[in-house]
Amino acid sequence: MTTDPGASVARALPGANPAPTTIFVQITDTHIREPGRLAYGRLDTAPYLRAAVAAIGALPQAPQAVVMTGDLSDFGRAEEYAHLAALIAPLTVPVYLIPGNHDTRAGLRQAFPRHDYLGVDGPIRYAVDIGGLRLLALDTSVPGKSHGELDDGQLRWLDEELARCAGRPAVIAMHHPPFATLIGHMDKIGLLAGAEALERIVARHAHVERIICGHVHRPIERRFGGTIASVCPSPAHQVCLDLQPDAASAWILEPPAFRVHALDPAGHLVSHLAPIGRFDGPHPFHENGKLID
Repeated sequence: MTTDPGASVARALPGANPAPTTIFVQITDTHIREPGRLAYGRLDTAPYLRAAVAAIGALPQAPQAVVMTGDLSDFGRAEEYAHLAALIAPLTVPVYLIPGNHDTRAGLRQAFPRHDYLGVDGPIRYAVDIGGLRLLALDTSVPGKSHGELDDGQLRWLDEELARCAGRPAVIAMHHPPFATLIGHMDKIGLLAGAEALERIVARHAHVERIICGHVHRPIERRFGGTIASVCPSPAHQVCLDLQPDAASAWILEPPAFRVHALDPAGHLVSHLAPIGRFDGPHPFHENGKLID
């Protein structure tokens, strides 16, 4: 006898599909160059970001914001940021930017003067509301270096901001993941200072639903401080999946993607990976109320 497992789950979990109260998209590691320039001498990253922006616009449920978690440019040059601004201009929702090790704080601030949450000097950090959640952005970049750090000032600010929004779902956004990914050449330039202190802070605040990161160009998750820390892949190139500690530093054109983070009515964040591209479908599972045989 053929059964419909989807129907069984629906019967077992009545009302299991409530509409989300808040949706935001995460994009990371766009590595935009000046028009006509290729990343690594062979990759035009602009069409990939253009496709990601189009895919966001085509989502069945429009997000309330887009969060871009670093390495937005490739070298932090003014021409790259101008190109980035043009590419994301079609987005009709607020866009929140966070620097990565390929960015410069001054370059971001100069290119996006209307984004006053970026501040005027020092590390970029801010707290904003996206629907029913609080987004807390940290700047892990170290000027002129590839690795990341969190200093006492950033950590103290985070602890205070989390205390202020106690009882509301909170998401921490940063570029470098606060854990070892087991991809050796990336971990060597990972978050080399502040991760242990960050974990202690997060463990004190049970309303932290997620820590969202970039840097490693792959979908990666790990338990961290009682919550989940996750890495988002790039809308362009990915880092090769090779867990040999001395594996070569290399990239690959695996399928590009972004994340869709949705807050359910109970205040829990549900995170989806959304591949970018054209795929066959959608096709129905059922016809005349029955599973198609």
